[in-house]
Amino acid sequence: MTNGSPEEVIPIAPPLEVVEYTTISKGFGWWSAVVLIESWGRKSIGLYLWQKTPKGWRRKQKFTIRDQGGWEQIVDSVEKFLPQLG
Repeated sequence: MTNGSPEEVIPIAPPLEVVEYTTISKGFGWWSAVVLIESWGRKSIGLYLWQKTPKGWRRKQKFTIRDQGGWEQIVDSVEKFLPQLG
């Protein structure tokens, strides 16, 4: 995992404002990142997946976490399956 570097421009347009982000993976035409976003005075966390096209990076998927309760439910659900990964 790497933090966003100054030469990278995260492909998110207004009215969303990128507060901070961490790149999870970037290569072979794909870029995934966790992004802290502010919009209309509210913050949320987005998990993004972009694909490189001739016109630039285009969003393929986005998953938003809006509150801590929602995140805890996701964590609990994922942790339940982790032992099955071997």
